[in-house]
Amino acid sequence: MGRDREGARATARRLRSVALVAGLAGAGLLPLAAAAQVPAGGRPSADTLYGRSGKLRARFVSGAIASVSSVSFEYLSRLATSLFAPVTPVAPVAPVARDSAPTRPLAFLRLLPFTTKQGARIGRYAIGFWPGERGRNMSPAYRNPDGFIEVTPENQATPVSEHFRLRDFLTHDQQSVWPKYLVLRTELVDKLELVIEELGRSGHPVRRVTVMSGFRTPQYNGPGGEGRSGLSRHMYGDAADVFVDDDGDGNMDDLNRDGRIDHRDARVILDAVERVERAHPELAGGVGVYRGNGAHGPFAHVDVRGWRARWGLL
Repeated sequence: MGRDREGARATARRLRSVALVAGLAGAGLLPLAAAAQVPAGGRPSADTLYGRSGKLRARFVSGAIASVSSVSFEYLSRLATSLFAPVTPVAPVAPVARDSAPTRPLAFLRLLPFTTKQGARIGRYAIGFWPGERGRNMSPAYRNPDGFIEVTPENQATPVSEHFRLRDFLTHDQQSVWPKYLVLRTELVDKLELVIEELGRSGHPVRRVTVMSGFRTPQYNGPGGEGRSGLSRHMYGDAADVFVDDDGDGNMDDLNRDGRIDHRDARVILDAVERVERAHPELAGGVGVYRGNGAHGPFAHVDVRGWRARWGLL
């Protein structure tokens, strides 16, 4: 009798696992490739939800399936809760997760569909136009974003991973306008977490990485020039300009320990990215190494465009 009861429980757990993986993949919260890696009838790895780094704290629901009922997402949340850590209930705006939570929180953030943008704006927030909206024949890598995360003063501190929050990736303009709207790919956040982990493994433990520039609206990015590309990956939510700032002085730390702060410290980040991409070729992207100027210190550009690119002071 006891064995039968335990067998029934195991079967129920496997069915919940299969339902969770199928539901997340169907809802756009989990890539089909990741779902396919889960053993048939087996329990999915927690990293299936928390990314390759195991440090994601949010998953974004594509605007293409934003019309799916809240009941469906609540059901997926209950399944995830029964298998892994507590999951923040799905809502258009996710509540702030607590850093003191004893287990890893996970928020499902539903994106507003791209069609929410009327002309160049969503409400009072000016965004501009993506090249694809102007009739340019773009490759799939430059298609319009799936949707937008609505960011408010109340939810801007929501963690998207162990080291990053929604506000870290916001465009640096329209300071007094709320809500703001953000495009962000979880693959970028996951890659940055892997780079932090790799820096620590190579003798550079990191507590804080500053995102100098994350998402840029097309209006803010502009048509190009002055060091900016008119097709910048920043407009597609998969690029960030970053530097390590453990001492909190607003500048790159002396990562190579040569007693100077310059582009050679950004090369240490480049080296870490190289190792991450060798281990995770599906996260291939661009890296640029930049020197400091009168406005900012040295930094590294990191993205997940899908193909390898390198430039700058290599």
